[in-house]
Amino acid sequence: MSKSYKRVMAALDAADVQTEVLEMAGETGTAQQAADQAGCALDQIAKSVILRAEEETCFLFLTAGGNRVDLDKASAIAGRPLSQADAALIRKTTGFAIGGVSPVGHLTPIKAFVDPRLSELDVIFAAAGTPRHIFPIKPSKLIAMIEGALEDFVI
Repeated sequence: MSKSYKRVMAALDAADVQTEVLEMAGETGTAQQAADQAGCALDQIAKSVILRAEEETCFLFLTAGGNRVDLDKASAIAGRPLSQADAALIRKTTGFAIGGVSPVGHLTPIKAFVDPRLSELDVIFAAAGTPRHIFPIKPSKLIAMIEGALEDFVI
């Protein structure tokens, strides 16, 4: 079991979340591939998008699988210009590699914004710290765990 996976499990345990982590057998490089593997709708895949400000402050934008983050809207919400964080900064801030970035269990606390579409669903699936593991969770529970603010930042 990887350190990243263990951190996610510890965060879920600390929040008293009872869930079964699913291991994907095939490719999960895209939200559609993850949804196909999980047997769920595309929007049920919660994508963790990490954006950065110039001073390397990172922000988590958690979005439904079928949606994309609009950088202008995200920047307006964060109150400063944002750009895509590179792999090294994502790893340094969250402890996760791209493809397995979980919304929970980050090495450094991170301000989170949540796509309202996720809150409309009964269950969503998020990365569990590796590209091959995801966990189902009620959106309200995940939003509370990450102290996420519901904001419109999608294209």
